[in-house]
Amino acid sequence: MAYCLAVMTALKDDKSEVILMARGRAISKAVDVAEVVRNQFISNLVIKDISIGTEQMETEEGGTRNISNIAILMVKE
Repeated sequence: MAYCLAVMTALKDDKSEVILMARGRAISKAVDVAEVVRNQFISNLVIKDISIGTEQMETEEGGTRNISNIAILMVKE
């Protein structure tokens, strides 16, 4: 619920936008926050763009690991 409150605070002005970004296991939480805010709190909120990707990160052992990421652009109309 804290993330939802942060998004609503950022969208307080008219014609404002917010980008939710998440990596790894937090991707589902970012999607949930976007949907809860859009469906329950701000009815004129539109998801304008969703971009997904993968980045390589080094592990402590020196190898690399692929980590998924997502960015959700939401615009208040």
